[in-house]
Amino acid sequence: MFLWLDGTNFGMGVLYGLVDDHETKETILTALAPLWDGAEVWLVVFGGALFAVFPDVYGGLFSGYYLLMFAILGALIIRGVSPEFLEQREDAGWRRLWSSTFILGSTLAPFFLGMFAANWLVGASGIISVPGIVVGLALVAISTAQGAGFLGMKTAAGLDETVTRYGLLSQVAYLVLAVVTVGYLYVAVEGMAAKVVHPVVLALVAITAILGIAYLWLLRDGQYRPAFLAAGIQLFGLVALVAVLLFPVIYPVTGLTVFEAAVSTLQLKMMTVVLAIFLPLVLLYFAVLYSAFAGPVQAGEGY
Repeated sequence: MFLWLDGTNFGMGVLYGLVDDHETKETILTALAPLWDGAEVWLVVFGGALFAVFPDVYGGLFSGYYLLMFAILGALIIRGVSPEFLEQREDAGWRRLWSSTFILGSTLAPFFLGMFAANWLVGASGIISVPGIVVGLALVAISTAQGAGFLGMKTAAGLDETVTRYGLLSQVAYLVLAVVTVGYLYVAVEGMAAKVVHPVVLALVAITAILGIAYLWLLRDGQYRPAFLAAGIQLFGLVALVAVLLFPVIYPVTGLTVFEAAVSTLQLKMMTVVLAIFLPLVLLYFAVLYSAFAGPVQAGEGY
């Protein structure tokens, strides 16, 4: 959920750096202004759930990738504060500085999150790894594709040719990087070859390809809502792919399995009850939030 909702905002931040049109830039800032900070609730949920259910995994991941965690948080911080500072002055140099940090944070946040997911999957001992870089770039690409679809929904006149082109290119890049990732796992990561050819994995890859082709057609045709949903489903498919390839191991560095790492049955049942109560409330909050700010943004509204 975090990668889908805030990933959309990351993508619009990347597009902000790619376009030259001032009105498009202002539309991007206005579109994401009421939404970006709420999405980070899901990142907190991820950390809290991981700690509650798999405390040993939480400890291992957050200590093993300590610097990467701080890099993610740093990127999220500069992405968040930059639009706030950007609107404080009309000075060209000031706006150029905070525009640059906004673009940087929006690009680095998904890149570092992709590195984290890939390193977790392959059990990388260091921060920098080949799958980490490839998946990081893939997450930037799919976020940009999502951002283009969402921006089309928020722009009364639809996307201009430049943004549409970047949306299409980002989707093509994601499909290429996804194939490279799966190929690398099959060839270079021990124990992954059998998992990669599992029917569920092959089905996820096929669905990703079909949705990617559909996205290209939908975005070019101006059907922004289904294009946005197609890219979102691709992202959920990417997360599902990581989960399927991991299972039953959950911490490859030590070979710890899901069943060995989980807390007691009683604790799991208690957390399930809590989840059943609060998850619908969180989903309702987001339904209200996105309904309240639905529809295209108006020119001149500002951040």
